[in-house]
Amino acid sequence: MAIYDIAIIGGGINGSGIARDASGRGLSVLLAEAADLASGTSSASTKLIHGGLRYLESYDFRLVAEALAEREVIWAMAPHIVWPLRFVLPHAAGARPAPLIRLGLLLYDYLGSRRLLPGSRALDLRSDPAGAPLRAGLRRAFEYSDCWVDDARLVVLNAVDAARRGADVRVRCEVVRAGREGGHWTIELYDRVAGRTSTVAARVLVNAAGPWVGEALASRIAGSGRSRARLVKGSHIVVPRLFAHERAYIFQNPDRRVVFAIPYERDFTLVGTTDVDFTGDPRGIAASPDEIAYLCASVSAWLAKPVAPADVVWSYAGVRSLYDDGSSAAQEVTRDFMLELDGAGGEAPVLSVFGGKITTYRRLAEAAMERLAPWLPNAGKAWTRGAVLPGGDFPVDGIEALVASLYREHPELPAGLVHRLARAYGTRAGELLAGSRSLTDLGHRFGADLTEREVAWLVREEWARTAEDILWRRSKLGLRFTPTEQRDLEGWLAAHLGALAARTG
Repeated sequence: MAIYDIAIIGGGINGSGIARDASGRGLSVLLAEAADLASGTSSASTKLIHGGLRYLESYDFRLVAEALAEREVIWAMAPHIVWPLRFVLPHAAGARPAPLIRLGLLLYDYLGSRRLLPGSRALDLRSDPAGAPLRAGLRRAFEYSDCWVDDARLVVLNAVDAARRGADVRVRCEVVRAGREGGHWTIELYDRVAGRTSTVAARVLVNAAGPWVGEALASRIAGSGRSRARLVKGSHIVVPRLFAHERAYIFQNPDRRVVFAIPYERDFTLVGTTDVDFTGDPRGIAASPDEIAYLCASVSAWLAKPVAPADVVWSYAGVRSLYDDGSSAAQEVTRDFMLELDGAGGEAPVLSVFGGKITTYRRLAEAAMERLAPWLPNAGKAWTRGAVLPGGDFPVDGIEALVASLYREHPELPAGLVHRLARAYGTRAGELLAGSRSLTDLGHRFGADLTEREVAWLVREEWARTAEDILWRRSKLGLRFTPTEQRDLEGWLAAHLGALAARTG
């Protein structure tokens, strides 16, 4: 039986990021995900690459600085799915004092290692377009920079790059049990699609199971330590577009929480998030009526036109597995990552991942490899800083040039489709569209602008297997699909998935 250097449990951002880093160092890697890539917490974020302005209040300067330093690194790695976004922070009586906010933003600028992102500034809401959607009486605001990211696609692209570098990526493949045996891990896997069990071995085991990290330690990884996970639920809502401009808002609430309102998928606004302690099974997690009402009330307090739960077109929730640092309130628990290593006296090690932010996933992967270095003497050096993700091999300011180039090559295709494909796949969009002259060449159209060509590509290249994988993770076209169109897609997948998946290998 062949022995992998590293076996990783969990295909979220941390697991996929570690798989990419390790495979690029010349190591043999197995990544096992029990469901779909990014099917848990990693597709349920606020979709920001940011330092976390509110963490300055808790004096967590190191976390903020490290996260801010990664913004432009990740933007340059994937400029098709990451782009800069300006945030407007309105100020009202009773909120944090304006001089304190300005000082905090100046510190945010200073810590940010910015080369391309513009700094913060003050706004007069009486004349700036950002004031138009807000309630009467607001006169002052501050504006600063962070970045937006398609979180689920970031996960998938890390897995794609890992596979290109030799990683064995297995979706819908559950780790049933792992036990130490003869200086390595023996791991039992269950393929949920094929319905069969197999066994592999690995020198090192990484537990990046997200909200299931504690469950893995307790019931799947024999002889491992106890869990220090604290589960915190965050929910978001999506409503029809609340404002015409392309900036986002960050609103301060009386409970000292902040809520974002972010332009989303052209016609919508994303609002979030909540922070509540969670117990139970994270599978099937959903935003509660109370959370939806809280988010609606939070943004309505700042807007001229209130938002009601009846306006919500979609909601989602995720559970973060944070490191339990003893904080009393969920929003006070550190968002920094913690790596716990279990293995001594020649035992095969298991590294468990707690917490972390999408923004710092690349640094987390490097830190994980540093911790595991004694067991992996043949590993190469750190390499991911400056290494682009698939489709990201163009300048950070080059998306419109890429769109124009694709449109010149495919002038008969709708401009909106070309733009969406460029944003989703970057330079790989040219591969997807190769040989096409018209919409007819792309095959059956399922709904919105999703075609048979793209669906087949997602199955072959990105491990998509279900309509949910395609409509809510590889894209957000579920916002535009009717139930009938979704059933059409499901029927097509049922008829063609076997042949396409076999070609995937």
